[in-house]
Amino acid sequence: MSGLLTEQRTAATSGRPGVGRRVRIIGAPCGFGASIAGVDLGPAAMRVAGLRRRVERLGYEVRDLGDLHVECPSVPPAPGEKLRFLKEISKACEQLARDVSKVLEGGELPVVLGGDHSVAIGSVAGVTSFYRSRGETVGLIWFDAHADMNTPETTPSGNIHGMPLAVLLGHGAPELTGIEGFSPKLDPRLCAHIGARDVDPGERELIKKLGIRFFTMREIDERGMSACMDEAVSIASKATAGFHVTLDVDALDPGDAPGSGTIVRGGLTYREAHLAMEKIAEAGGALSLEVVEINTALDINNRTAELGVELILSALGKTIL
Repeated sequence: MSGLLTEQRTAATSGRPGVGRRVRIIGAPCGFGASIAGVDLGPAAMRVAGLRRRVERLGYEVRDLGDLHVECPSVPPAPGEKLRFLKEISKACEQLARDVSKVLEGGELPVVLGGDHSVAIGSVAGVTSFYRSRGETVGLIWFDAHADMNTPETTPSGNIHGMPLAVLLGHGAPELTGIEGFSPKLDPRLCAHIGARDVDPGERELIKKLGIRFFTMREIDERGMSACMDEAVSIASKATAGFHVTLDVDALDPGDAPGSGTIVRGGLTYREAHLAMEKIAEAGGALSLEVVEINTALDINNRTAELGVELILSALGKTIL
């Protein structure tokens, strides 16, 4: 390492509101959006991997705010339910939105640890609500093997972790789209999705309808990660405030990230993922960071949680030299 100033140059030079030398960690151990148990322990696994200590080494002041309380369901969902655990997920996301907004009010950078990807409904709602009240727009960079753009009408499983991007773009259950009192949360022209390789038919139709930019694995293979990330950052940076970054670990190749309940072969390599985060750090526009879907029951020697922490460090400005 060449020293704290080099490793953390993004925070020091950004000038973006909400991006500074103070990081606040928020655990969102909601696993009801997924179908396999274990993802609710993802925040704990990243803490075990030394997240706080390692971020502090980059020169940040770090405070861990702990985990938000996630209500346990009183009854299981009915067979064929199209919005499984809607009440519990909606309540958790409402709380997370408030927590994220409060962190931003203090001029701090929220780092959200999931939980399944349904928690992005709350984290993005908090970020967009905060900047909306100031007349500013927020962009999005979404890493995922899946589109996460199903709706109650198109979902094959009823699992809400397959719906959050659609919800944030205004499509889905009112209990979710209406969090923070407005919808949609995002303009699709300011959003970039990276790493898709498993998309459902109904999602394809909504993607085409909204015109959101998807960088599929084929395009990444053909053009290279650097070019794709440059374009993705350019899209998200057109927002006046900056952008939210959310990483589902299933975007990564399962050889590097085995701890996911929704693995799909042929994902981002270890170096492609780090390059993506390094590009985000260099751009300096990240308002909030999020890593989700680490399933501790499926992980091997905490490898996926370790990688999740490494990628957060790269996004916060850690460099090789």
